[in-house]
Parts: sequence; structure tokens; C-alpha cells
Amino acid sequence: MAVFFRTVLVLIVVFILSSTKSVQVNAIENNQPSLSYKEFLDKLNNDDLVEITEIQMKGGTVYLTDKSGNKFTTFSSDVPGLLPKLIEKNIVLQVKTKPTFTPHQIFFQLVPLLLILFAWLTFRNLRKHKKKKNEFASKKAIKFQKGETSVTFRDVAGIPEAKEELREIVDFLRKPEKFSALGAVIPKGILFQGPPGTGKTLLARAVAGEAGVPFYIISGSDFVEMFVGVGASRVRDLFSEAKKNAPCIIFIDEIDAVGGHRGGELASGGQDERGQTLNALLVEMDGFNSDAAVILLGATNRPDFLDPALLRSGRFDRQINILPPDVKGRLKILLVHTRKIKMENNVEMEEIARSTPGFTGAELAALVNEAAIIAVRNRKKAVGTNDFEMAIDRILLGIERKGMIITDKDRKTMAIHEAGHAIVAMFVPETDPVSKISIIPRGRALGHTLQLPTSDRHSYSKEFLLGKVTIFMGGRGAEELCLHQQTTGAEDDLHQAVEIANNMVCRWGMNQVIGAVSYSHDSGRYLGEQNSTDVFSEETARKIDGEVKKIIDECYNEATKILKREEDFLLHLAEMLLVNETLDSEEIDIIHTCIKKKRREKKNEERSKQPVIIGEL
Repeated sequence: MAVFFRTVLVLIVVFILSSTKSVQVNAIENNQPSLSYKEFLDKLNNDDLVEITEIQMKGGTVYLTDKSGNKFTTFSSDVPGLLPKLIEKNIVLQVKTKPTFTPHQIFFQLVPLLLILFAWLTFRNLRKHKKKKNEFASKKAIKFQKGETSVTFRDVAGIPEAKEELREIVDFLRKPEKFSALGAVIPKGILFQGPPGTGKTLLARAVAGEAGVPFYIISGSDFVEMFVGVGASRVRDLFSEAKKNAPCIIFIDEIDAVGGHRGGELASGGQDERGQTLNALLVEMDGFNSDAAVILLGATNRPDFLDPALLRSGRFDRQINILPPDVKGRLKILLVHTRKIKMENNVEMEEIARSTPGFTGAELAALVNEAAIIAVRNRKKAVGTNDFEMAIDRILLGIERKGMIITDKDRKTMAIHEAGHAIVAMFVPETDPVSKISIIPRGRALGHTLQLPTSDRHSYSKEFLLGKVTIFMGGRGAEELCLHQQTTGAEDDLHQAVEIANNMVCRWGMNQVIGAVSYSHDSGRYLGEQNSTDVFSEETARKIDGEVKKIIDECYNEATKILKREEDFLLHLAEMLLVNETLDSEEIDIIHTCIKKKRREKKNEERSKQPVIIGEL
């Protein structure tokens, strides 16, 4: 389109120039002095004329020259009658055939030249476009040489198994003869798979820092562009460059963007851009020979989305699952991120690691940074334990909503609700201990009760799950017991309680009526909650609904039973929450101890008031 407009502009300029040139020629010719017809006849009768240079038959204009060499023009209304007079006087009459070109004639005579010019401009633009496209296809991968990245295995913690696998790969690249002596062949590809933030990209950068070979890093989304064929071309260029610099490592981050299933939305008669790019990637991986020493690393959050051809042996030979770290791994990650942080001497990193179950490496890095920011905000010289606790609340629950206006009635409802959760959690067996209660609004939550596990759990018993449901029902039970009302504050509690009960019945076979049958499973892996696949009849669905309702009712009754027994503790704990807004585990224990002491005193007082019955003699 740009070439077309450029050519039209050239045509317009040529037309204007040709028209201007014609006008200028006519203007120059018309600048000769003119004579009246009488003066012309006088010069003719006096033999003062030498020649007539031109006579225009249609216009009647006569161009003449006198004996002095002066040129004049005149007008004759009777040109045919003038010719005999000129012959009689022996005036030289020179007839010149001078073509007159109009602007349109000039334009059409220039058409072939303009067509040639148009073809040349088009060809030159296509060459530039092709050159840019080739540059666009080849200049995407970032190449690291030894020493260009400061990240090493020392900066990676909490995933020792993955580090061990990659140390072996780095050792293979550095000393291939040690492995070839026993006939071992270097693996072609290693796939990192795990939830976001677990350290897949960091691990790849650590390989770049450890390996003394070129390291190419590119994102999967960089292969698929708006130009058809760019992705496949970029794959070929990348692997060609890698083979020239072997031994080397290629890292494709978010490989699911280019390695997805070749079916469904990706299928379009074999011409789909993603399909072409994936085919090129598969061909290049097959093209590796055992002596090429080129290793492909890939990272994805969605391994279930990858094409099976990409995961077969001979391509990605090793698949490493990188999951959120356990308590020991979290401690090591925290120690890595706090190297450059100025800490107070009394900060116990073990306690912080225990307080962050389920945190990934990225979330722990954000936690340390957030704690440092809070310390700076409070004008402290070092980061303390309280800063970490505030950072955990900030990440888990959101920003504290200090400007939110809450009425006294709502604050009392919140205090009763959260106190109900805490008390039920204290008396239900096989549950995690309560760490903190707060009625300070954060994010979408008006209050929260925080429980911290004593150790990481990898499987859950039926008693533990029933205890969780009972704790969720404690807030609603406390409101009905003390305030005789129901509020919307229990919405999230009810949702989580029903979800656990439904999983117990449908997925984990923890119900006697339904039996040890799993009717549901998650269709997605790693990336949050996905739509589950349920396969059962309508009759089974009615049974499931009844058993879920039964679990909820039984847990609610158990929560109400505990709250009635501990009603004095519930009211006193709610009063303390209204005063302090936040209570930690130590303060809760002190309040509970005081309540038990009052109960003993009251019991002893009642015993002392009972009359002494003396038996008859």
C-alpha cells in the first residue's frame, strides 16, 4: 500500500512538471513584440521584411523578421489572401512543422517510464520487507556467554533434586569424556514443570551461570508472530546457530505457547502458524546427533497442554517437577534472599518458614522485600519479626483497609464470628494451632483467623478434613448462639466447607453411602483451579447432595456444641478482640487460662455453699 501511494505521488509530480514546462514554452514564444496589421502592411510595402518564419492558419498569427533582425508578430484575418502579396514581394516564407504537445500527450508518453519506475519501487520494497523479516526472525534469542550472568546454583535453594540433575548436565558439558568412557549419551532435552513462581526460570539462569558454554534463552511466545513462517524460520535459525557454537544450551521459557496440542483450536489444514512452528521444533530436536552437545531446556506451567510428540523419549528425555518447597526448603530460600537484608538479631527464620506454608520461591522473595519496605516505612534501622508478620498478612490477605468505617454493631459481629472460629479450632482434634485472630479489614476479608501447621502435610485424614469443615462452621454458629442472627460474613466459610465436603464424597471416597469411588477429578494441573470432570448419574447426584448436606449439618452441630460449652470463653475473647483488634496465640492462651481459673473458683464456691449432711446416729 505504501508503494502504491508513493507511485501515485510520482505520477502527479511528473504531470505537474510537464504541464508547467509547456506553459513556460508558450509564454516565452508569446513574449515577442507585436505590430498592428497596418504597420505590418507598411513594412511589407516598404520592403522592410526579410522573411516570414511562421504563419498559423487557424489563429491568424504571423511571425516575421525585418531587415534589422528584429522579430515581430502580427494578426491577419485573411491569411490565404496574404500569401500572394508575400510572393509578389519575394518575401521568404519558411514553414516549420513544430509539434505542439499538450500535458495529456506528455503524460501518456511517460506511462511506460512510469510503469518501469513502479516495478522498480515494488521490487525494492519487497527486498527490504524480506530483509526485515529475516532480521525479525533471527534476532530474538538472547545469548549469554560464560560470566555474563551472575546467577549460579548458590542462588537456588529449596529444590535440591533439580539442582542435582542439572549439575550432572553441566558436568557432562564440561567433561564429556568422563561419560562417553562408559558409553553414556548426553540427554537431548530437560523439561521443568511446576506451578508459577517455583524457580524454573531461575534454575535455567543458574545453569547459564554455571556452564562454561554459550547459553541461548528465548520465550515460547517469541516464536509465533504475525508473519506466516516466522516461527518455523526462527526455530531453524536458533538451532543452526546453536549447532555452530556447540557445546551449548538452549532454554525455551513458557514452551507451552509453541508446543501445545496440534488439534482443536490449533488445527487448520496443516497451515496453522503454531503447527508449523511446532513441527519445525520437533524436526530440529530429532536432528540432533549424539555428538552435537546441544541441550534443550524447557519450562512450562501447563505440562498437560503440551503435545505428546514433544514429550516422548529422545526429545525431552527428563522431566523435572518443581513444586512449592517444604519447610526446610522455605528456610533455605529465605536465607538466600536475606543475605543483603539488614536483620535484627532476634529474628527467627525457622518460625517465619513455618509461618509460610504453600509459599513458592517467588512469594518468599516478595515476602522478604515487603518486610524490608515496611521496616523502611517505619523508619527502622533493621528488619524485625513484626515486619515479617505484617508482610505475611499483606501477601495473604491484602492491604489493611484503615479508612473503612465500621459500626459498633458490625465490629461486635466480626469479633463474635472470628472468636467462634478460634475456639472451635482449639477444641477440634487433629487441627493446626491458632496463631492469630484479627478483626482488622484486609483486602476483601473483614477479619481472619490464622492457623499455622506444625509441619507440612502431604496427605489429609478424614478426621482432619471434618475438623476443617467444623472450624468453618464455627463463625456462623457463634453468630447464632450469641447474637441470634445470620449475616453474609459466613459466605466464604460456607463455600470452603461445601467444597471440602464435596471432595470427600466425590473424589476421596470418604463416605459410607457413596463408597470408595472417585467421581470427579481436576482436568488441569498447576495453574489454579480448573473445571472438574464429573461422571455420574442423576440418582448418584442426589445421593451426593444428601451426603454433602449431612456432613455440613453434623459439623455445624459439633461446632455449636463446642461453642455452647465454651460460651463464657467465647464472649470474653470477643470482648478482648474489640479492645485490641488483634490477638496472637500467647494472648489467646492467657485468656483461656483466666477463664479456666474463674471456672474452678466458681465451682469451688458452689461446693462451699452446699449444706453439709450429717448422718443419723
